[in-house]
Amino acid sequence: MTGQPAVQPQHARGIFGLAVIALVMVSVLVSLGLWQLRRKDEKHALIAALTERLAAAPVALPAAAQWPALTPAHDEFRRVKFTATLENKPDAMVYSSGSAVRDDVTGPGTWTFVPARLADGRSVVINAGFVQNTMQDRAQQDRAVRPLITGTPAEFTGYLRFPEAAGTLTPHEDSSKRLWFTRDVPSMAQALGWGEIAPFYIDLESPQPLSGIPKPGPLHVRLKDDHLQYAITWFGLALVVAGAFVAWVIQRRRA
Repeated sequence: MTGQPAVQPQHARGIFGLAVIALVMVSVLVSLGLWQLRRKDEKHALIAALTERLAAAPVALPAAAQWPALTPAHDEFRRVKFTATLENKPDAMVYSSGSAVRDDVTGPGTWTFVPARLADGRSVVINAGFVQNTMQDRAQQDRAVRPLITGTPAEFTGYLRFPEAAGTLTPHEDSSKRLWFTRDVPSMAQALGWGEIAPFYIDLESPQPLSGIPKPGPLHVRLKDDHLQYAITWFGLALVVAGAFVAWVIQRRRA
C-alpha cells in the first residue's frame, strides 16, 4: 500500500511536548500584556487624580483626629494651608540628584526638613525646599535654615506627602551631618529629637524665603506612562512564539 507514512508515536510526542511549552509561553506573554494594559488604566486614573489634587485650591490641614485615616492612595499631594511656627531644633537634609515633581529642580542638592509647631501644640515636619549643590555641606545648609527660624507663627501652603522607607541599596544616613538619603521622616524625628510628629510631612509651596534659599515651589505630575508600549512588546513576543511553533510543525511535516 502506498501513501503518506504514518506519524511515528515518538514524533507525535515531540510535537505534543513542544506544543505544551509553546502554549505555556504564549499564555504567560499574553498575561503580561493584559497586566500592562490594566497598569495603563490604573496609571491614567492615578495621573488624573494627582493632577486634580495639585490643581485644587488649598484646604485646611486635616485635624489631628483625622490623621490616622489619611492614606497615600487618597491623600498624597493634597494641597493644604495652615499656620505653624518653625521650631528651633536641628534640621535634616535629604540628598537628591533632582526631582520627579519639581520642574525647577535640576542637579544635585538637598531638601531641607524642619519641624514646625501647629496652633494646637502638635508637630508636623515641613520640607522647606531645595538647596542647590549642597551635597554634604552642613555649613551651607545651616546658613540657609537659620534665617527661617523666627519664632513667630507663619502661614504656609503646601502638599501632603508621606514618608519613604529606605531600600536595600539606600545609603545609611549620617546623623552627625544630619544627612539622609530618603525621606524617612520618622527616622529623622527619632535621631534629632523632634518628638512626636504627624504621620505625614508637607512639601512647601509658599511662602518663599527672602533669600530664595531653600527654594519651595509648586509640584507637577510627571509619572512615566510606558505601559502600552510594554503591552505591545509582550503581545508581539507571544505572536513570535506562536508563529515559530507553527513554522516548526510545518517544517517537520514536510520533512
